[in-house]
Amino acid sequence: MHLALIDWFIICGYCVFALGVGIYFSKRASSNTREYFLSGSTLPWWLVGTSMVATTFAADTPLAITEFVRSDGIWRNWFWWNASLGGLLGVFLFSRLWRRTGVLTDNELIEIRYSGKPAAVLRGFKAGYFSTIYNFVVMGWVIQAMSTVFRVTLGIPQEKQWISIGICVVIALVYSVLSGFWGVVATDLVQFVIAMGGAITLAIYSVNAVGGMTELKLQLAAMSNASESVLCFFPPVDSGFSPLTAEFWSSPFFMFLVFISIMWWSTHNADGGGYIIQRMLSAKDEKHALYATLWFNIAQYALRVWPWVIVGLVTIVVFPNLSESKDAYPMAINEFLPAGLKGLLIASFLAAFMSTIDTHLNWGSSYFINDLYKRFMVKDADERHYVIVSKICVVVLMLIAAVAASFMHSISKAWEFLIPMGMGIGLVLILRWFWWRINAWSEISGLTASVVINLILQPFDLAIQHRILIIVPSSIFIWVIVTFLTRPVPEESLVRFYNLVSPGGFWGPVRNKISTNKKTILGWNFLVNWFAGVALIYGMTFGIGKLIFGDLIVGGILLIIAGVGFLIIYIGLRKGFD
Repeated sequence: MHLALIDWFIICGYCVFALGVGIYFSKRASSNTREYFLSGSTLPWWLVGTSMVATTFAADTPLAITEFVRSDGIWRNWFWWNASLGGLLGVFLFSRLWRRTGVLTDNELIEIRYSGKPAAVLRGFKAGYFSTIYNFVVMGWVIQAMSTVFRVTLGIPQEKQWISIGICVVIALVYSVLSGFWGVVATDLVQFVIAMGGAITLAIYSVNAVGGMTELKLQLAAMSNASESVLCFFPPVDSGFSPLTAEFWSSPFFMFLVFISIMWWSTHNADGGGYIIQRMLSAKDEKHALYATLWFNIAQYALRVWPWVIVGLVTIVVFPNLSESKDAYPMAINEFLPAGLKGLLIASFLAAFMSTIDTHLNWGSSYFINDLYKRFMVKDADERHYVIVSKICVVVLMLIAAVAASFMHSISKAWEFLIPMGMGIGLVLILRWFWWRINAWSEISGLTASVVINLILQPFDLAIQHRILIIVPSSIFIWVIVTFLTRPVPEESLVRFYNLVSPGGFWGPVRNKISTNKKTILGWNFLVNWFAGVALIYGMTFGIGKLIFGDLIVGGILLIIAGVGFLIIYIGLRKGFD
């Protein structure tokens, strides 16, 4: 594809901006590790929440959602829509609890909640696993997705595209090294605006290119290879099948049931998730942490998905026989956009790419420094030393992730491989806040069981819903047995933890020794707010979708339901923080 001068100007302008941010914040970020990794815990909710959205919007996201839409239809997005149920736990429970801890990383909580060698081993293991293996896989598929965008939109040959990727990686690396978390959140704000603006622009041009939304729906209906459920928000249910038949267990509806009944509470993100927790910890107080997480869930699930879905549907009509579905989205950029806007879209992909890369670099190095290097290796150095080692760590993580990218092909398949690796530990992460009997061995056995069982199942080529159905109950069975076969956490550690965060729940053996006056979070108000949040998020998500596809009555009703949910939350939060 030939880019006009204006396209190159836009792309280069964004790169210069990103580098400028890194230079601007370099002095402030280098003062100490809390500034470098959490911006001193001084950020307002709107900046924190937007940063959450931006960092989960990577170059791979529209490509993977296009794969979902082209393969199964809109309903396949329940693979990640289900996560909003857990995200609302983050809003009304964990955002406030994490902010109360005052930790630098979520792994630091392990030695506050538990005690002794098992806690130290668990902290080190999780820091090592998530800062390396997990991080390399995520950054690898993000780099691979950006590689696909360059290959398709710019026509760069396979053997030379790493030159372009290398330039992007170097830019992201430079401002991440220089500015730490200050640079991450500052660029995230601009990156989100650019990325969403680009996605909406492409969606409008794509629909207009096929004659409008009505014509798009007619063409999809007329295609013999397009599934009847491609426009459905929920999977099809055949009238003649039941749980007693083999068809049920391999059906889309069963996959959907697993997603909404098990997946959202069983993952390693059940109490927030590493880089989301990092942003909760960076907020100036509990209220800002909660508001930020609520804004993140609204934007994440209700607002940003529909431009990608629309483009994915258009590509079914325009490019019906692609062998690589991940190529469809960047091909739409080539096909539908004029000069200037092509540069905007490529810049938006650069923005999405950098917003995720810089987060994973900063977050991964925070684990290495705070939970490994400072905890076990060099314990008494000054802050300047730790900041310098943090910057070296960022560089090493980036280099290894670039190598990992060369081994990935399908982005959605990479998603489906990684997520089950943490299945089975989610319930432990939730209960450790509210039940005194959970100990370090509970987490160790739950995480180990999830990883081992998932690896054992790989040769059998099971669908993700079947792997989840095996991994989750097996892991829960193992960690429950291990919990009751091992000693409980010492009483003094339990009391110290409860006095710090005051979560509420089941703390019978130590309740009489608790001295804190902090208001507990777990209660009826939480349940009311959670259900209102479900109405808000899904009402907005599907209400907006219905309006886009011309169903004004149903769309309007769903948005009214969303509005009622928002009103309930607004009233509840005003009372809760008075």
